[in-house]
Amino acid sequence: MTVAYYDVHAQAYFDATVSVDMSALRARFLSCLAPGGRVLDLGCGSGRDLRAFGAARYDAIGLDASAELAALARAHSGREVMVQPFEAMSFDREFDGIWACASLLHVAPEDLPDVFSRCVRALKEGGMIYASFKLGTGARLDGERMFTDLTPRDVEVLLKNARLTLVELWVSDDLVAGRSGRWVNFLARA
Repeated sequence: MTVAYYDVHAQAYFDATVSVDMSALRARFLSCLAPGGRVLDLGCGSGRDLRAFGAARYDAIGLDASAELAALARAHSGREVMVQPFEAMSFDREFDGIWACASLLHVAPEDLPDVFSRCVRALKEGGMIYASFKLGTGARLDGERMFTDLTPRDVEVLLKNARLTLVELWVSDDLVAGRSGRWVNFLARA
């Protein structure tokens, strides 16, 4: 259902998000990585961040479950973008960092532990993950999209169970113009 929404509304989503200034968050994430490291933009959406990682000389690839968004991200970023659901990832110690900005929130609560395990497996030893979720509790439908909202405590439990070490956790406001809401953000190390 959620992937179908993004396939149908790919251009509108691209237009609404491609210019959002995420530079401060990206800088926070990249400060934890060695220059030129390999980065997976998990749920790369418009390709905005994937493009920025490439411009900063990181070896970055994208992954998105929506074929339509992946095509737009590939064209915008000039980078490789794989089409695959997060639940099917099978990377093995390939990445220095995973950037999951507003993407893992579409994973059902019961599937989050497995997806987090897949992220840990994808990271090299000492690798870093950044992710963000809408602040709240549990799964909900918003139109044609499913969201899993988390509290800071929920994040701490997920990270502990995935054997990720929490580096930083903070709550922030939405950066997209015209939207309100709060986000739970974290940086954690494998």
